[in-house]
Amino acid sequence: MSANSRKEQIIEMLKDEPHDSFLLYGLAMEHQSAGEEEQALKVFGDLMESNPDYPPGYLQAGQLLARMGKEAQARSVYEKGIQTAKKVGDGHAAGEMESFLSLLD
Repeated sequence: MSANSRKEQIIEMLKDEPHDSFLLYGLAMEHQSAGEEEQALKVFGDLMESNPDYPPGYLQAGQLLARMGKEAQARSVYEKGIQTAKKVGDGHAAGEMESFLSLLD
């Protein structure tokens, strides 16, 4: 299955489940894999807005922003993601984001 067909399948499924965190995450990752950074950021933003308690969205968005040289935005996303991860009891995700955040300092 090619990346385009996988992306198209996710987009089709999102028509029925527009706020599904797993589908939004998958679509953002497909955009990222295709080098479509701005579109990936948009979908990560949609994910964080519609599913604010989903730590993987913050982690991946922060990493993408850092790679794009948008360190202030990455820092903000990581900080919010750390709070979110701790709130939902995901210590592993919180620790990962704390590590990435420390690399920005």
